[in-house]
Amino acid sequence: MKIRADIIAGLAISGLMLPEAVAYASIAGVAPGHAILAAIAGSLVYALAGRSRFAIVSATSSSAAILAASLATLPPGEGMRTLFMVTAVAITGLLFLLAWASRLGGLTGFISHPVLRGFAFGLAITISVKQLPVLTGTHPPAGNLLETGIAVLQAAPHWHWPSLAVGLVALAALLVLRRMPMVPGALIVLISGVAASGLLDLAGHGVAVVGPILLTPGALALPAFSYAGLLETAQLAVPLALILLAESWGTMRALALRHGDMLDPGRELRALGLANLGAALVQGMPVGAGLSASAANEASGAGSRAAGAIAAAALGALVLFAMPLVALLPQPVLAAVVIAALTHALDPRPLRRLWALDRDQYIALAAALGVLLLGVLDGMLCAILLSLAALVQRFGNAQLGRLGRLGDGHDFVDADRHPEARPIPGIAIWRPAAPLFFANAERMFAEIAARSKAEPGVRAVVISLEESIDIDSTALDALLDFDRAMQAKGFLVHYARVHDRVRDLLHAAGAASVVGRSDYSVADAAARLESADA
Repeated sequence: MKIRADIIAGLAISGLMLPEAVAYASIAGVAPGHAILAAIAGSLVYALAGRSRFAIVSATSSSAAILAASLATLPPGEGMRTLFMVTAVAITGLLFLLAWASRLGGLTGFISHPVLRGFAFGLAITISVKQLPVLTGTHPPAGNLLETGIAVLQAAPHWHWPSLAVGLVALAALLVLRRMPMVPGALIVLISGVAASGLLDLAGHGVAVVGPILLTPGALALPAFSYAGLLETAQLAVPLALILLAESWGTMRALALRHGDMLDPGRELRALGLANLGAALVQGMPVGAGLSASAANEASGAGSRAAGAIAAAALGALVLFAMPLVALLPQPVLAAVVIAALTHALDPRPLRRLWALDRDQYIALAAALGVLLLGVLDGMLCAILLSLAALVQRFGNAQLGRLGRLGDGHDFVDADRHPEARPIPGIAIWRPAAPLFFANAERMFAEIAARSKAEPGVRAVVISLEESIDIDSTALDALLDFDRAMQAKGFLVHYARVHDRVRDLLHAAGAASVVGRSDYSVADAAARLESADA
């Protein structure tokens, strides 16, 4: 029964993979065959090496946009552009394998969700606007996003209305059919577009069509080895790997959580690396688990990774045996497929939710503006820096809490948030609300010292280090300097919730006396100080 569901899902997804591949190739500015071969190789390799039963590993809109931004800087020449792309895809695959071998599965959380949402929103707007010349049948203008939009609007008197009508009808059909998950909407629109093109002679009426697609990879002319050229290519591979990692893992994890499936980040890194190496072998575009195809695979009832392999085989059969028909596919239909696939990213609800939560909304907005104003490649790098800046800002500006005891028990909570919590006379108990590290440790200890000295009657201090599983050398030095200074002022200093790794570091630093004044709970530390006073 499962294999039957996989066959149905695979056949349905192949109808989506073909127009998406051709459309993403047009975004990247390469021949459609590079995207089609990449989809076939990537899906087959992932079916063997990956674990997600829903992931469809093929060219993605975001990686296509980054590739386009890089290829635009190269001089004209199909051979050099293809060589550059293949080298970048191979290095991207090697980066994934290096991350897997180095056990860097934690990189899957390298870019925060708000940054990803903002980046995806800006990217969806960028790609959708870039499809407007195709929809309107006008000459695509050179320039940035704003210039493209203005140029299309200024060319309104010269819009090719048959092309616009074909594109809008295809887009409306895709959006309507999306409401019926078990219906292969993309395949239906694809077949309808080919049929309309042949029966109505759309090409004769000025509607652009895909035309013949060359699937046989050509021979690559290898230039003389150059470290400068290799470094330039590697600079493209890094953002490619990061965006593919973020997009693929986000897609895989969301679908896995929805169905209670378990994923191994390390295994997925390896699978993505092998899939990109497979794509490079057939001179394909970079590949990852795109949300639109993977979600459609889930909606089609896929039960295992076999669905992806069946989709790849069906895609291969489609282009091999129906190539003359594929050549009739109207390009406005491809533009409609791209826009429809990006509607999930154009949904503003995830961004509105951040504003409702009053958390990270400005980070998401900055990520979106980075893509819109700086371009895809620089916007991606801006998004990465925003993730790091948000982390440093949050931890670096962490608040300091004063703890009090609840009733006569062993629970200590933030006294500012719980007025019923009572302080212990003569003892100030502090808790940093973030892990101590080089950016916040000195400020945090200075604030503890200042507030403890300013409070009348305080003779002892307890610091709860429950947030700090480990600390760096800067935080260690700040702790030891604080300890010596406070003892010199006559304060008793104890530490609570001290983790074993921090204790090991204190021992290595020769601070055995500090370890002797460390407890595993706040209640124990407070009790020791109360006993000493008694």
